Amino acid sequence: MLDTRTRTTWNARLTRLSAPTLLAVTSVALVSGLVAGSLGRPSVADACWAIGTVVSLVPAVGWVVVSLLRRTAGVDLIAVLSLLGTLAVGEYLAGALIGFMLATGRTLETAAERRASRDLRALLERAPRRAHKRVGEDVVLVSLDEVEPTDLLVVASGEVVPVDGVVADRPAVLDESALTGESLHVERRVGESVRSGVVNVGSAIELRATANAANSTYSGIVRLAQEAADDKAPIVRIADRFAVWFLPLTLLVSSLAWWLSGSAVRAVAVLVVATPCPLLLAAPVAIVSGLSRASRIGVVVRGGGALETLGRARTLVMDKTGTLTTGRPSGLDVAAAPGHDPGEVLQFAAAVDQLSPHVLAESIVHFARARGCALPLPTDVSEQAGTGVSGVVNGRAVKVGADHGVLPDWAEAVSTRSALDGAAVAWVQIDGTLVGAILLRDPLRRDAPRTLRRLRAAGLDRLIMLTGDRRAPALEIGSIVGLDAVLAEQTPVDKVAAVQREKRRAVTIMVGDGINDAPALAAASVGVAMGARGATASSQAADIVLTTDHLARLADAMAIARRSRRIAIQSAGIGMSLSLLAMTAAAFGWIAPAPGALLQEGIDVAVILNALRALRGGRSRELTVTRETGLLLQRFDREHDDLRGALALIRDAAEQVSSQPGPEAVAAVRRAHTVLAEQVLPHERAEETQLYPALAEAFGTAEATAPMSRAHAEIDRLSRRLKTHLGAVEAHGGVRPDQRDDLLACLYGLYAVLRLHFAQEEEDYFALAPGIEDER
Repeated sequence: MLDTRTRTTWNARLTRLSAPTLLAVTSVALVSGLVAGSLGRPSVADACWAIGTVVSLVPAVGWVVVSLLRRTAGVDLIAVLSLLGTLAVGEYLAGALIGFMLATGRTLETAAERRASRDLRALLERAPRRAHKRVGEDVVLVSLDEVEPTDLLVVASGEVVPVDGVVADRPAVLDESALTGESLHVERRVGESVRSGVVNVGSAIELRATANAANSTYSGIVRLAQEAADDKAPIVRIADRFAVWFLPLTLLVSSLAWWLSGSAVRAVAVLVVATPCPLLLAAPVAIVSGLSRASRIGVVVRGGGALETLGRARTLVMDKTGTLTTGRPSGLDVAAAPGHDPGEVLQFAAAVDQLSPHVLAESIVHFARARGCALPLPTDVSEQAGTGVSGVVNGRAVKVGADHGVLPDWAEAVSTRSALDGAAVAWVQIDGTLVGAILLRDPLRRDAPRTLRRLRAAGLDRLIMLTGDRRAPALEIGSIVGLDAVLAEQTPVDKVAAVQREKRRAVTIMVGDGINDAPALAAASVGVAMGARGATASSQAADIVLTTDHLARLADAMAIARRSRRIAIQSAGIGMSLSLLAMTAAAFGWIAPAPGALLQEGIDVAVILNALRALRGGRSRELTVTRETGLLLQRFDREHDDLRGALALIRDAAEQVSSQPGPEAVAAVRRAHTVLAEQVLPHERAEETQLYPALAEAFGTAEATAPMSRAHAEIDRLSRRLKTHLGAVEAHGGVRPDQRDDLLACLYGLYAVLRLHFAQEEEDYFALAPGIEDER
């Protein structure tokens, strides 16, 4: 016996080769017979129609043989029986019409699948074949197979980036829509990574290759797309099961019509109107259309089976790191020892970390640059595994990393806070003295809460997080996004067991992005990998790959899957129902074989056209914004990053007032008020006058931003109250005991309101702007 893929390939080739030829021959035979009949030559007409009938029998028998090899008794068998029946009873016109109908249906199916898979083919066809490689002062055109890591490539304007690399000479402006589905162009600075498959829409750039063609992002996507084209959806197998009872029902009705009426013509008419039941045409067209729709938005589905299963899912299991969180540590706060400036602590730490490859070092450098710190180049840099990096900055010895000594009281407070916040701590020493600490945490994805709400609306009723992280930070994330269960400190074996438990209850999706997630992805009903990294274990184990690291794409894919499955079942149901009605009418003698053939042709065309609706999107429930509003959102999101230092200053002022309300506390309050007056309040006013009116237009009502406007009013009120306190402090030369409690309430209130307000804006508004998470 032939394997399933070989039989499917043979069937597809047989259809592609025979359908156009069959359509041409049966068309000529049908028209020739009609012409001969109109000229009064009935015998010639019958001969032409009989030839058309016999010719159509040949490929039809081939399709039946292929179906039998696949152990299915499909409706092609009904077509063969009806063709034989028309020849037996002399209904040659009906036979010619059936042959023409059969050829038309197969040709429509082939054309529909070709149109439906247009985007998948486009993904394959746009894969680069050659690259411009710099050799000395010359640029030569080479085969993509000749490109190796560290090669310097030149990517001209309008060209597809051939391999993964980093920008080498000047900022690049890129169109990443082929990978991410986002239409806004993005800018990558010198040293930033660029994935293959994106288009350079700016001036020519130089790119330092970091991978060869086989291991680059786009090659991985192409491999997944090729696999997707070969699979067969379970919905088609459902259609095959329908055919198992539809075939004997057709034969039964045909036999009864013959037995009760004594007319073989009625039996043939029943077979004619049952041929070739459109459910096997409509279902695969709808599923392939869904695959095409998914590919357009940056979701590569390995096959129709995965898409159909995704549409039936009820449970979602997620990893935390890289799925609900960004997967990249981000600066949370800087704590300084008494008498030291937090900005100076961060500057010295980041200066040393510039030459460290550690992931936390990279985050600290990014944190410092976001706060506008100038970073001098360090000397004598060395790194010790497990303890940190040390070097000399401006003549001072600096060490950043773990500290194994006895912590002073202020540092103990930092350690406690890090445990509560689930943050990592990088201790900073200058000239052998512990002067501060930098707290870093993997932040929640901006779009995660909104996306999980959309996933629940799409039909998921159980959301679970599996993570190897500690329980406290895992529970914090779970409470923010509203998960049904949180399982922390999980090993890969634990994750597989948990997924298998959920899979026994309902169809289960597993989402992850790391090597440790690969076993759980393989164990799930549907495995979804975040971010197409090409050859990573998670992508290879997954059934679906999101080519952008945005969980929102999963919600989009679920909507597509459910709609495609619904249209497939609807199309098959409509076709079967119409065929059954026509069979009943034919059994009573109300439809003759020739008109019945025309009627069935109309049914086939109708259901295939209905199945093609899956190519178009349903009404999107996701709010979209204009390009201008998107740019505003990106601008204010960047300002939020810049203002996080203000939050740290406000908290630092409160802590100093609480512990030692002396001159240092007064200076801290003054710094907090200055940053509020010069940075925070202008930012809030600009949001109120520029961003919120644009959002009101997008939402269709100003009420959508009213709660945020109320927060602006509260921030302004507390800022004015702080100004009054500061005036009293400066007038009396210090913090009076009677104002201390209210001053603390004012500072902590500002810190809490601003932090909550920032989080709300980032989740509700900023997540609407394409590319924000990527830029971060």
